[in-house]
Amino acid sequence: MNFNQITHVYLLGIGGIGMSGLARYFNFLGKSVAGYDKTPSDLTLALEQEGIAIHYDDNLDLIPADFLSINKENLLLIYTPAIPKDHREMKWFKANGYSLLKRSEVLGMISENYQTVAVAGTHGKTTTSSIAAHLMYSSKVGCSAFLGGISVNYETNLLLAESKNMVVEADEFDRSFLTLSPQFAILTSTDADHLDIYGDASSVKNSYLDFTNKLKPGGKLIVRQGLDIISKLTVDYYTYEVVGVNDIPNADFSGVIKGIADGAFVFDLHTPFGLLADLSFSFPGRHNVENAVAACAASLLAGATENEIRAALASFLGVKRRFEYKIRKPNFVYIDDYAHHPSELAACIGAVKEIYPNKKITGVFQPHLFSRTRDFADGFAESLTMLDCVILLDIYPARELPISGITSEWLLAKISSSNKFFFTKEELVAKLLTQNPEVLLTLGAGDIDRLVKPLCEAFG
Repeated sequence: MNFNQITHVYLLGIGGIGMSGLARYFNFLGKSVAGYDKTPSDLTLALEQEGIAIHYDDNLDLIPADFLSINKENLLLIYTPAIPKDHREMKWFKANGYSLLKRSEVLGMISENYQTVAVAGTHGKTTTSSIAAHLMYSSKVGCSAFLGGISVNYETNLLLAESKNMVVEADEFDRSFLTLSPQFAILTSTDADHLDIYGDASSVKNSYLDFTNKLKPGGKLIVRQGLDIISKLTVDYYTYEVVGVNDIPNADFSGVIKGIADGAFVFDLHTPFGLLADLSFSFPGRHNVENAVAACAASLLAGATENEIRAALASFLGVKRRFEYKIRKPNFVYIDDYAHHPSELAACIGAVKEIYPNKKITGVFQPHLFSRTRDFADGFAESLTMLDCVILLDIYPARELPISGITSEWLLAKISSSNKFFFTKEELVAKLLTQNPEVLLTLGAGDIDRLVKPLCEAFG
C-alpha cells in the first residue's frame, strides 16, 4: 500500500493499545484520523485531546462525513480482530467495496521499511519491548517504537525518531506476528494461550516457530534459554538467561544477579562481546531482570554501546499496569499489574512476596475471557493460592459470549486458600476497606484498571 496517497485513516477499535499507536502514528504524519471504540477510556480521551475524533456508538452517522465522501483509495480502514463480525460499521464498509486491513497487517507494512526488533512471547513482551525501546531510543542508534503499553518514561505507546531502527511488540493473538519480517527477534516464552484461536499447545509452539522463520536473511533470534522450541530452530540465534551469583552462566547473554542495592537489582551481563559489570535495574522482579537481559542483547546487536545501555537501564521507569506502584507508604502498598495468565500471576505474586516477605498480600483478580478461565483453571487456582487473601471479580468477557458453568465462583472453588472471596466491582472498595490489607494487588487485563482510581482515593 502507498501511504502517500492516504489522506484519511479510520480505525475500528481505536482504543486498543496497538490500534491507538497506529492512530498516533498517522496523526503525526498529518493524516485525518478518526475512529470507533466501544467505551471511553483514559487512552481514548488522550487521543481526543491530540485531535482525533472518536465516537462510541456503532452508528455510521457518527463517522465524520469527509471519511465517507472521499475516494476509497484515499481512505485507510484498520480494524482489530476484537471487533465482532456483526458490527454494523464494519459490515457496511465490506458491503460497499472498501478494503479493510488488520492492525497487524498495517504494522507489518510500516515496519518493513526499518531494521525491526520484534519482541514475541506469551509473557513479558510488553515490558521487554519497552526496555529495548528505551535503551535504543536513548542511544545514538535511536529507534521508533510501537509498544503494547504506556511507557512511564515517555507517557506514550509510540516513539518516533529519525532512525533506521524500530521496536515492535509481536502479538501472537490471531497469529498477528506473522505479518512481521524483523531483523532481530526476541522470544521470551511459548506457553499455551489463546487456545480459542490455536486449539492446543502444540499449535501455539508451531506458530512461534513460524514467527522465527519470518526473520530477514542474516537476522538473529534472541531466545530464552531452556525453551523446548530451541531444538527445532532453523535460524541463527543467541540464548539469554538470568542466574544467581553462585551459578555458572550458560547462555550467550547471561545476567548474573549479584544483589540489591538502593532498591535496584545489580547484575553482571556476560555477552559474546565482553562483560558489562554492575548494571543497575530498579524494575521489580527477577523475571523483569530477565526481560532486561533480552533487551540489552537486542540493543547491543543493533549498535548501542555499553555506556549508553548502562545509563538507560538505570533510568528505565517501567510500563503502566506492569508492576506499577500506585501507593507506597510504610503501612500500605498498592501495586497494579496486567497479569492475566497463570504464569504471569505467579511471576508477579512471587516478586511481591520477595519484596514484602512479612506482609499480608491481598490480590484482586479479574479473570479475562471465559475460554482462558476454562482452559487454565487449575493453573489459575495454583497461582492465586500464593496470595494470603484472594478476591475474584466477575470474568471479563472481552470478545466472548458466556460459557455454561464457567464463572468466577466456579474458579474460586478450585482455590485451596481458606481466605477467599467473590465480590462485584461495585462492592469491592467498601469490602476491601474492611480487610485492612497491607499489600494490595489488582490483577487482570480487562477493565479492572477502572477501579484503580477509586482504590487510590479510598486508601491514599
